[in-house]
Amino acid sequence: MWLLTARAEPLATFSKYALRSLPWPDGGDCERVAFLRELVRSEDLEGWALIPTSDRTAAMVARCYDQLDEDYTLTTPRWDVVRWAYDKRLTHALARRLEVPSPRTVGAHAALNGAAAAVGFPAVLKPAIKEESNALTAAKAWLIEDRTDLQRRYDEASSLLDPELLMVQELVPGGGEAQFSYAALCQDGVPLASLTARRTRQYPADFGRASTYVETVDCDQVVEPSLRLLRELGYTGLIELEYKRDPRDGDWKLLDMNPRVWGWHSLCLRAGVDFPWLLWLLVSGKKVPATRAKPGVGWLRFATDTPTAIREILGRRLQLREYARSLRPPRESAIFAWDDPLPGLAELPVLAYVLAQRLLLGEAV
Repeated sequence: MWLLTARAEPLATFSKYALRSLPWPDGGDCERVAFLRELVRSEDLEGWALIPTSDRTAAMVARCYDQLDEDYTLTTPRWDVVRWAYDKRLTHALARRLEVPSPRTVGAHAALNGAAAAVGFPAVLKPAIKEESNALTAAKAWLIEDRTDLQRRYDEASSLLDPELLMVQELVPGGGEAQFSYAALCQDGVPLASLTARRTRQYPADFGRASTYVETVDCDQVVEPSLRLLRELGYTGLIELEYKRDPRDGDWKLLDMNPRVWGWHSLCLRAGVDFPWLLWLLVSGKKVPATRAKPGVGWLRFATDTPTAIREILGRRLQLREYARSLRPPRESAIFAWDDPLPGLAELPVLAYVLAQRLLLGEAV
C-alpha cells in the first residue's frame, strides 16, 4: 500500500505495510486530480485501487469520477450518490422522504428568523459540509443554549464559512451508550457484509470528533432504516450510518452517513468482518463471501479513551466496573498490533506533536 497523507496525519506512515508515503497536495479538485493522474504516469500505477479515508477526499473522487476512473480502480460511488451523504442537508432531506427518524433540522438563517422554535433549545449549530478546516468543522458542532447564544455563534460561524452551509439541529439527549452504527459493504444498494456497533465512548464526550471505545452489538433497530436508505441510493462501496436513540420518544435517529472508511473499522476484522479485504475482492470482480459479525467484541484507542474514561468516571457518568469490562478481551487495539508495532509505539509522541502544533496555531483541540 502507498499512502497520500497530510502533514498533520503521519501515524500510518510508520506502518511496515506502507511501502511508500507521499504528501497529499493542498488545493482543490483540479490540483489533486492532476496530481493523481501524473502519479499514475510517473510511477506506473495503472489500475491501483484508490481508497479515500476522509469526507473531503471521498467527495473529490466522486465529483471527478470519470477522470479518475480512466487510471484507477475506484472504490467510491459517483457524485450523484455520494452527495446525499456528504451534504448533511441532503442527508436529512432523504431521511424525511423515506420516513427514517432524524433530528429536527433547519437552516441557521431560518432559525434566526423564527424557525428555531421548531427545533427548540438547547440545540447544536453544525456545518452541512466540511470542505475547510476551521474551529467549527474541527469541533463538529457547537452547543446553542438559547436565541442569544444562537445569534452570537451564528455570527462567529459566518466568519468561518458560507452561512448557507450552517444548520441548527435539535440536541438528542444521551451519551455514547445511545450512539449506534450500521456499517456495510454494499453493491447496488444491497449489503454484502455488515455489522452493528455501539460507539460507547468518544472524544470529546459531547459531540465527539472520534470514537475512543466501540463494541459490536446486536441492534436490529438500525438495520431496517439503513437498508431503506442504501437501497434508495443504490449504494456501492463502504459506508457507515450513525444513529442515536432518543430517550424522549424511543426513536433511533439518523445523524450521519459516512461514505468512506471509518475510524474504528479495524474492530470489524476482530469481529469477523474484514471490510478492507472484502472491498478489495469486490472491486477486483471476485466473489465476496458471506460473513457474520460476532457481538461483544471491543475496540479501544487507549491514548484518547483513558482521559475520556477518567472524566466520565469523575463525572459519575461511567462506573469503574463498566470501564474495567471494556478492557477485557475480545478487544482490538485501535493502533497497536504485534505484527506491526511501530505505529502503536509512535502514537503518543505523534499525538503530543499534533496537539502542540494546534495550540501554537490557535486551533481547537
